[in-house]
Order: sequence, then structure tokens, then C-alpha cells
Amino acid sequence: MSIITDKHEVELATLAQRYGVARLELFGSAVTGEFDPAKSDLDFLVEFVEQPPGGMARAYFGLLEELEALFCCSVDLVTDRSIKNPYFRQSVDESRRPVYVA
Repeated sequence: MSIITDKHEVELATLAQRYGVARLELFGSAVTGEFDPAKSDLDFLVEFVEQPPGGMARAYFGLLEELEALFCCSVDLVTDRSIKNPYFRQSVDESRRPVYVA
């Protein structure tokens, strides 16, 4: 199955390297086939490499902004470590698909 990120493989790798991403995955409607370009946002799960003091905010918000510009839509960027709700974790795990791995 082709998903929305497939045609942006090179751009995603460039962004991931720029912002110190160890792993970037797509989950939710864009993976399950329920994505509606008129209404849906893109859901990404991100794991960053160790960041210098103050670097995490720059990496997170820089990546978020550039993903929204690349896909011309709203993006939900979730860090893997921030997921505490087990039901949300299960939902993410059921649909996650890697788009970049360092």
C-alpha cells in the first residue's frame, strides 16, 4: 500500500537528519487508509537522538513546522516517550509504520 509519505522519502530523511531524529513513524488514518486530505491531519511518532540542553524544543518545533510545510496540512507530532495512556499506545502500535530510521 502506498501512503502519503512514500513520495517524500528524500525530504523526510533530510529533515530527520537536520533535527536529530533517530526514528520517525507515521500512524493513524494515513496508514489505515482512512486519510481524508480535506479533513485529516498527519500523525507522526518521533524519537530524537540525545539533544544538547535546550535543543529538544528547537528540534521538536522545527521538525513540526517543516513537516506541516512539506505536506501542506496539520501535523500531530508525538514523542514516543510522552505516550503514557495504554489505550493510546495500543492504538499507535497497531498502525505505526516507519518512514525514517537513522
